[in-house]
Amino acid sequence: MPLAAALDERLFGGKAVSLGRALRAGLPVPDGLALSVPYVGDIANGHDAAVANLLTQEHVTAERVAVRSSAVGEDSSDASCAGQHATHLNVRRHGLPAAVRAVWESGRTPGALAYRAQKGLAPEPAVAVVVQPLIEPVAAGVLFTRNPMTGADERLIEASWGLGEAVVSGRVEPDHFRLDASGRVLEERPGYKDVQILHHDHEGIVEVEVPQDLREVLCLTPTQVAALHELAEQIGRAH
Repeated sequence: MPLAAALDERLFGGKAVSLGRALRAGLPVPDGLALSVPYVGDIANGHDAAVANLLTQEHVTAERVAVRSSAVGEDSSDASCAGQHATHLNVRRHGLPAAVRAVWESGRTPGALAYRAQKGLAPEPAVAVVVQPLIEPVAAGVLFTRNPMTGADERLIEASWGLGEAVVSGRVEPDHFRLDASGRVLEERPGYKDVQILHHDHEGIVEVEVPQDLREVLCLTPTQVAALHELAEQIGRAH
């Protein structure tokens, strides 16, 4: 179903429901599809009707999409499955069923199952999936609306050249920005960004070197940092 219509975490997982809430609030989130737990299971098990239905969805018209896990209970105050469940970037329409299956399988690897047991989660993962258009940015990363280390009412931004995969996978030391609740920059520190992740011309992603003169140059301008602070404010009002 359309991502904006995802309401039930038991069917679509917390990520899909949060993204749907953001879309309904008018936040700049790429629209897409929320694939429910049973639907993903049908696709993963090769049910022809489910696969055919996926390939005809009107929200899968983008040339390149990202296929992301939205497993039930994968993120909470006590557990985070980041790094456990797969994300597939730059997937074309014909590759969607295989990408969905790969995300479903990633919730069942020995490492993922051991993590679930350690955190007291249900032994059988319930994996839903989000499909969104892939955006190719000049720079990307993560924005925290509250300092995750101290809990302070601060904005934390970490960013690098290219797709955000370089940041979340730890491939680079990202640029670091810390702002107070009013948007005043408290700390601004360039990282060392020697590689960037871009989408491949065909499918998947490719890692390329960043020119030497850009590796320690901030990838976000003051105007962009201020816009991210305003986005954090919008998110706060929406929740």
